[in-house]
Amino acid sequence: MNASDPNIRPVRAQIRQLDDAAANRIAAGEVVERPASAIKELVENAIDAAAKRIEISYGDGGKTMLRVCDDGYGIAADQLELALSRHATSKIDGSDLMNIHTFGFRGEALPSLGAVGRLTITSRAEGSDGAAMISVNGGRQEPVRPAALSKGTVVELRDLFHATPARLKFLRTDRAEAQAIIGVVKRLAMAEPSIGFTLRDVSGGGEGRIVFRVDPQSGDLFDALHGRLAKILGADFAANALQIDAERDGISITGYASLPTYSRGSAVAQYMFVNGRPVKDKLFYGAIRGAYSDFLHRDRHPALALFLECEPALVDVNVHPAKSEVRFRDPGQARGLIVSALRHALAGAGHRASTTVSDATLGAFRTENRPVAPVYQMEQRPSGMALSRAFAAQQPAFEEATTAFSGRVEQALHEPVADQPLGAARAQIHENYIIAQTPDGMIIVDQHAAHERLVYEKLKRQMADNGVASQALLIPEIVELSPERHAQLLGVAADLAGFGLMIEDFGGTAIAMRETPAILGQVNAAAMVRDICDELADLDQTQTIKDRIEAILSRVACHGSIRSGRIMRAEEMNALLREMEATPHSGQCNHGRPTYVELKLSDIERLFGRT
Repeated sequence: MNASDPNIRPVRAQIRQLDDAAANRIAAGEVVERPASAIKELVENAIDAAAKRIEISYGDGGKTMLRVCDDGYGIAADQLELALSRHATSKIDGSDLMNIHTFGFRGEALPSLGAVGRLTITSRAEGSDGAAMISVNGGRQEPVRPAALSKGTVVELRDLFHATPARLKFLRTDRAEAQAIIGVVKRLAMAEPSIGFTLRDVSGGGEGRIVFRVDPQSGDLFDALHGRLAKILGADFAANALQIDAERDGISITGYASLPTYSRGSAVAQYMFVNGRPVKDKLFYGAIRGAYSDFLHRDRHPALALFLECEPALVDVNVHPAKSEVRFRDPGQARGLIVSALRHALAGAGHRASTTVSDATLGAFRTENRPVAPVYQMEQRPSGMALSRAFAAQQPAFEEATTAFSGRVEQALHEPVADQPLGAARAQIHENYIIAQTPDGMIIVDQHAAHERLVYEKLKRQMADNGVASQALLIPEIVELSPERHAQLLGVAADLAGFGLMIEDFGGTAIAMRETPAILGQVNAAAMVRDICDELADLDQTQTIKDRIEAILSRVACHGSIRSGRIMRAEEMNALLREMEATPHSGQCNHGRPTYVELKLSDIERLFGRT
């Protein structure tokens, strides 16, 4: 029989009401994707219950056992049955679904878990005389009975998906599922530094082994958060992170973000939270990429933990059953705040570079015996006063640093160390690296990389002061677009004009490009327009023209900077150091690499066994 035969009519199925067990299994498919999903739901419930300490245990990657114990306010015995009913929750009254102040407000997690595993809830409500217990197995619920528990709630789930064995086939190895659980717990712990978390692997039986533990942090918001992030993301992150604190139009953002020189090969170390809820949202990733676009190549990514807080009505957290996605009422406002907050923090970092750069330098010294490099010494000055006068008038020397120079520079060994962060130049080695002495150590500067960044920043300031010159096309280029992209592009026409790109409506869904940025030279106008449209669709804001212009400026800066192999005078070296101190972002070159490394005297002494 041919099912596609037009003469055969399909049998019309009757509409029927699914029973609670089937409805709960369907809900479980949305809410409980894997053991880590169950842990997320249960830990969020514990946080909502005002717990101060939460202990999580898992066996065999969470497939055989999951347990969450908390010291929160508990569930009354007469409400345990109701807690296992769908859409039953104490967290909202249903009158305003946009005014959500808690995590697990859907009321689906517990009945969903009971539908696909063997679930037991033991709880003692605050002020009650004793604890009570309820169990449910594959949707079959048992009566409430007395139990022993001093405080809080214990939720235990055994044999996850035993009632839906097909789901087990889609789980990964025990190790992979355990790593997912660890990741979930760490993200929740980041957002709640005042709560203690303990995670145990009890696969071997008994108390098991602790795989993750953090105690409650004290202090103000930033001290507590910094301490918690140091425990979770590591001391290196904490030492190289910038504090983020900004607010605009009812939205605030706090957290920590790494220096550009402390970057990763992927975005795995980027954690975002909205009203305390861990989320993964392309709005955040696009804003972060835009904020760091001037400092990192696209294949490098900063590490950060950002916490955005706003009135619940400004964000919809009910987009996805797992609540891992959000939708802002005004996405542009949220994105703009993230970008500006990150860029403000990066600008405030000045010439600072990552401490891990110096750590890597020390490691290189310890593992390799390098030959002594030739040193080009500075010319001996007649007196300290004469050198001080030279330092005071060094800006012209720096401005002319790209002029030709030949001759030997000899060192002024006995001149005082400048009371400046980057110290006083002492020598130049390999005709590219400046050695400077500081009161408590030494600085090694890559002269080409440093000057390249300084020239680049100067060109950007000139562009900001004078605008971007445009060049008129002899014949305007007409580009046909889809209706949606046509409207998007015209919506940012004024912004594009600020970068020298002039477009206007040409009727229908076409636009006419009449002028392009002069600094870009000859361009493929149609390809540029389509690139901008793609980025608008992806990020809701374009960076393409700005990135292209700044890429040209970066190349110009490279060609106009002090070249490797050029011998520099003492005045030139010190002028370069002073300019670095006064210029934001001078700690990294235009590609995100460090422009200098610092070695403390204590580190140097350890290298030689003097301490």
